Amino acid sequence: MKLTLENLAGHLQGRMAPVYLVSGDETLLVGEACDAIRASARAAGFAAREVHFIERAGDWAAVEGSVGTMSLFGDLRLLEIRLQSAKPGKEGGAVLASLARSGPDTLVLVVTPHLDRDAQASAWAKALAEAGAWLPVREVDAQQLPGWLAQRCRRVGLAPSDEAVALLAARVEGNLLAGQQEIDKLRLLVEGERLEAAQVLAAVADSSRYDVFRLSEAVLAGDAPRALRVLEGLRGEGVEPTLVLWALTRELRQLWALRQGGPGERGPWRPPAQAAALERARRRLPRFPFARLASRALRADRMIKGRLQGEPWDELLLLCAEFCGLRAPAPPRGA
Repeated sequence: MKLTLENLAGHLQGRMAPVYLVSGDETLLVGEACDAIRASARAAGFAAREVHFIERAGDWAAVEGSVGTMSLFGDLRLLEIRLQSAKPGKEGGAVLASLARSGPDTLVLVVTPHLDRDAQASAWAKALAEAGAWLPVREVDAQQLPGWLAQRCRRVGLAPSDEAVALLAARVEGNLLAGQQEIDKLRLLVEGERLEAAQVLAAVADSSRYDVFRLSEAVLAGDAPRALRVLEGLRGEGVEPTLVLWALTRELRQLWALRQGGPGERGPWRPPAQAAALERARRRLPRFPFARLASRALRADRMIKGRLQGEPWDELLLLCAEFCGLRAPAPPRGA
């Protein structure tokens, strides 16, 4: 039987399988799936839990001995095997295959890293899946991350805006455990249900929130001295360059929407000072260097992620300068 994270809860409400194989590299999701299986096992009477961590070939002897030993008192037990590698070797494979024939007093949970095609075709993996259930935990990629974060926010009673979700995604960069921790923290800090980008920034640092929005206001107004002064202040305070880039690209997208006259024409509500700065930027739209600014933003993003050599703050400085109307050297071609 093959399960998914989506149908696991429904499956556990019925009769449990005698064997569960959970595989994947997403630590948070694998842990949550195993927690759900353990909780259902306890509810079904499997109160005792025996855990084996497999790190060396010799560790299989203890598992093999446990498989052949019944509880002296007839207690139901959960036998949990956690593998460091998805390649258990010949001896380990034989022991794992034998778990498919465990008695009714033992419920087996095997936890492994991601199973590649060869591992899925192995005799031990097939034996466990056929005797019980296999739950492959898929990675959440960059395109799926915003939707995953939004779903997790709603699960704890938060209703996030698209900008709040985008900022969260930029902050955690695919680390689901960090994302869940941020959401748990926001649930404690945010009053009410609505979650806005400003509240996400506030959870990082109150001073960072106001300074990032002051930077946006300065670049929209074309005030280069102020923008560069605020940028230097953000750098000195240790603010993450990811937050700065998010604020600048947010304004760039809004200006592009204004130029196209699309749905972003009205845009979100802004304080009076920011609204006035946006009006000044609107008057500069006919000569706005969107292509150069997008290239700068992309270079800064790649530097932040370590995919391009260079100092992200230097590229952000050039991005702010050109946003304000100053002319900076063109970015290198192909970079």
